[in-house]
Amino acid sequence: MTFKTYLVEDNPVIRENLVGFLEEIVDATVVAHASGEDEAVAWLRQHGEGWDVAIVDLFLDQGNGLGVVDACRQRAAHQKVLVVSNYATPDVRARSKALGADAFFDKSGEIDLLLDYCERLSRRND
Repeated sequence: MTFKTYLVEDNPVIRENLVGFLEEIVDATVVAHASGEDEAVAWLRQHGEGWDVAIVDLFLDQGNGLGVVDACRQRAAHQKVLVVSNYATPDVRARSKALGADAFFDKSGEIDLLLDYCERLSRRND
C-alpha cells in the first residue's frame, strides 16, 4: 500500500535519488519536501495528517533535522520519523531517538536498511 512520505533533505541530488528509490522500490508517494528546518516544521504543522513517514536529514540549509524531529513529537501513532545522516555517531543516534525518531540510518552505508524499513511499513499498511 502506498504511504505518504515527507522528505527533509537539502541536497537536490540526494533528494532526487531518495524520491526515486521510495517511489519505485517501496511504493511510497513523496507528498512534499523541504530543505530547511523552519520550512519543514511549518509544513508538518499545516499538514498534520498529510504524511505517514517523515525522512529527515540532520544537516540542512537552515536549522537542523533535530529541530524537525522534535517538532514531530505530537504525531499520530501510525506516523514514523526516520533520520538519515552521514554523521551517524552513537551520540547523534541516541539524541535522535531521545527526541522521538523511530529509526536512524547512515546515508553512506544504510540506505538499503532505510528502504527495507519503509518496505516493512508498506506491507504493514496493506
